[in-house]
This record gives sequence, structure tokens and C-alpha cells, in this order.
Amino acid sequence: MALKRGFFLVFGLCSLALGLLGILLPVLPTVPFILLAAYCFARSSDRLYQWLMSHPWFADALKNWQAQGAIRKSLKKKAYIVSGLSFITSIVIVPLIWVKVMLACLGTGLIIYLRSIPEIDG
Repeated sequence: MALKRGFFLVFGLCSLALGLLGILLPVLPTVPFILLAAYCFARSSDRLYQWLMSHPWFADALKNWQAQGAIRKSLKKKAYIVSGLSFITSIVIVPLIWVKVMLACLGTGLIIYLRSIPEIDG
């Protein structure tokens, strides 16, 4: 049991780190990693789970996801804007064509994923 709990704790911490990096890097989506971190912390550390669920940056989105499997329309709009600007900036800056194509494909995939997430008005 301790090994399983330790695995979830380490995996949750790694997911949280990737989610935080995703705030800055366009190719890493933040929300799935934060959701995964919450899942892992719920199975390994009540203290970290409660911290994440009450954190001012993530609590609202996590609680909406947990209760309704959806995110606020305004949060989704912010995700579109930030992701779009990040990908467009990266595509403009990168000199290699194959990297531009890859970024365009990843950006398109992210937009498709965001469109599939149900919305809550508000």
C-alpha cells in the first residue's frame, strides 16, 4: 500500500510541475496535468489534495470539473486566447518549417480538445 501511495505522490508532483510549466510553455496544456495531479493527490496525500483544491488558481476549475465535468466559459475563452497567442508566437519565432508544422498541428489538436470540453455559463 505504501508503494502505491508513493507512486501516486511522485506522479502527482510531476503532474503538478508539468501543469505549472504549461502556464508558460505553449506545448504543455495546464488543465489536464492539474486534473491528473488532483487525482493522484486524492490517492496519496490528503494535505496536498486539500491544498490543490483550495488553491486560488486551480480550485474553481477543479471543483467545477469534479462536480459537473465542465469548465467555466470564461476560463475556456482565456485558454483559447493564451494558447493561441503562445502557439502563434512560437510558430513565428521558430525558423524550422517542420517545427512550425508540428506546432500548428499541436495547436490545432489543443483547440479541438478545448472545444470538446463542456462549458458552464459564468
